[in-house]
Amino acid sequence: MRITRKEMIRIILVDDHKLIREGLKSFIEKGNEIEVLAEAENGKKALELLAGIQVDVIVSDIAMPEMDGLEFVKEVKIGNPDQKILALTMMNEGHHIKQMLGAGANGYVLKNCTEEEFTQAIKMVAKGDSYYSPEVTEVIMDNLNRSKKPKQRLTYEIPLTSREKEVLHLICKELSNQEIADQLFISVRTVEAHKRNLLEKTGCKNVAGLVVYALERSMFEDV
Repeated sequence: MRITRKEMIRIILVDDHKLIREGLKSFIEKGNEIEVLAEAENGKKALELLAGIQVDVIVSDIAMPEMDGLEFVKEVKIGNPDQKILALTMMNEGHHIKQMLGAGANGYVLKNCTEEEFTQAIKMVAKGDSYYSPEVTEVIMDNLNRSKKPKQRLTYEIPLTSREKEVLHLICKELSNQEIADQLFISVRTVEAHKRNLLEKTGCKNVAGLVVYALERSMFEDV
């Protein structure tokens, strides 16, 4: 059954290389689940376009002229904290990953990914989950392993409830919101509420931060 236009995931492609935008758009349009609503060659142009349209997911490169991806993500999150953003880039260095996730990106995919992985990343980010290329996850883990001690947070850490710890444990296992809901016999909306509470209590900005938070403290033996 063909998905109606209203049900399609609407995205904007932000990349300074026209050839890449056209390539992404060509294979996206082969399917019927994702619609490219607009394109922009840099963050500044994308912000202008976003003033007049609403998209489910922003797909953005990092290195761009006039306004790069990092500054762009920060600006978007100031005006719309709930906007879903997927970074699509060749940059796999730890500091780039840390900066983009810290700014509020919901996913990070490398440009050497397959069409299937790119599509999966968009779908997961659109429904409120996070997605990171395997290479990105490896970089994050390597950086954590090099850390000699957990970061000291300046604010007092509010204790997590047993249910919040259960949700955090499953987040660390990379389960989606629906999978967490099914396993804990709760609704997806309740899972999302627990995630918001976790972010507020830990001071983290996104799910990636929650994973780092748990790993730094060795909260779970099997992750």
